[in-house]
Amino acid sequence: MTRFTLSRRALGGAALVALARPGVAQGAPIRIGELNSYARMAAFAVPYRNAMQLAQDQVNAAGGVMGGRHIEFVFRDDGSTPGDAVRVAEELLTRENVAFLAGTYLSNVGLAVSDFANQRKRLFLATEPLTDAITMAQGNRYTFRVRPGTYMQTRMLVESLRGKTAKRWAIVAPNYDYGQSAAANFKRLLPEAIPGAEIVAEQFPALGRVDAGATVGALSQARPDGIFNVLFGPDLTAFVREGNTRGLFERRTVASLLTGEPEYMIPLGEETPEGWIVTGYPVEQIEAPPAHKAFIEAYRGRFNDMPRLGSLLGYVTVQIVANMLNQARSAETEAMVDALADLRTDTVVGPVTMRGLDHQSTLGAWVGETTLRGRAGAMKNPRFADGADYMFSEAEVRAARRSA
Repeated sequence: MTRFTLSRRALGGAALVALARPGVAQGAPIRIGELNSYARMAAFAVPYRNAMQLAQDQVNAAGGVMGGRHIEFVFRDDGSTPGDAVRVAEELLTRENVAFLAGTYLSNVGLAVSDFANQRKRLFLATEPLTDAITMAQGNRYTFRVRPGTYMQTRMLVESLRGKTAKRWAIVAPNYDYGQSAAANFKRLLPEAIPGAEIVAEQFPALGRVDAGATVGALSQARPDGIFNVLFGPDLTAFVREGNTRGLFERRTVASLLTGEPEYMIPLGEETPEGWIVTGYPVEQIEAPPAHKAFIEAYRGRFNDMPRLGSLLGYVTVQIVANMLNQARSAETEAMVDALADLRTDTVVGPVTMRGLDHQSTLGAWVGETTLRGRAGAMKNPRFADGADYMFSEAEVRAARRSA
């Protein structure tokens, strides 16, 4: 079971851990423009939005922020394309008069909105896009990221490969920023865990258009000892089904980003492979802190469902936003940007700091193995990997940003 050791301050309070300041709401609400792939990536984005609304209402019921102002998220679909997302971001700023932008799911979309925010000099809190470019080579003053990026999560997985004997590895990843970033990180980190390991095959199917038969066939022909998988969503389901049918995963080590998240585990159901090393969110196995249990209870009470990883991310994002506004004491862009740098927030999964150097948060992830419980997929032997232990070094960040 996963256990945490937290300060008394982090354990204090109920689900929202006292980020809102009691008082009578006064002044106009602080509006926040949230754009995301609600149609295309509904399995993740809808639970994410649900939890944001829950946290927003809790903040406002407790008195709001900055001495009494409410927060109000304005949700829009980003169209899942860079062009559509930039148009929506512009509309949120000009028509909806939002104080800042948050969200996006796909990495190419997040990068486009990040560049737009930098040009407009408006804060953008990138919640989900995972490509390292968003905080490294293409990082900027106005963009901050909440989730651990591909380097961090790949490093968590590779750490779990130490002691494995698999030397010949294949990679399968979606052919866009996130997949390319994850594959590059795996190539870099693998030799540190398994000396002498090599990459013998790579498959980069188009996002959302995987030809599972051709992909599985190509991987099988390479005869790898291990597979690093970066596919997710419907692509993952199709790949697993075809791989199971052809015996691709038998007697092979598989490391797989994101597969342990309920959003992607639930559709796999009884087809969930046994023993994949994954990052994810074993929500029912997390025993502490108490604030996390309170979050689960509040979410279940409102939505009659268990939280997903997206739910946790949405809730933590609002905690960070409320803390930022209380620290900034202003919804003016430069004040919020300054407040976010090195801001420490006591969240429902423990303290999270937004590192000022690269604007990457220290939010962690769970690492474990896939298993079947009845006819449903689950994680076994989960451990919490603190994001602070897996970030790029300061020297690497400075070098990447100088060369940008």
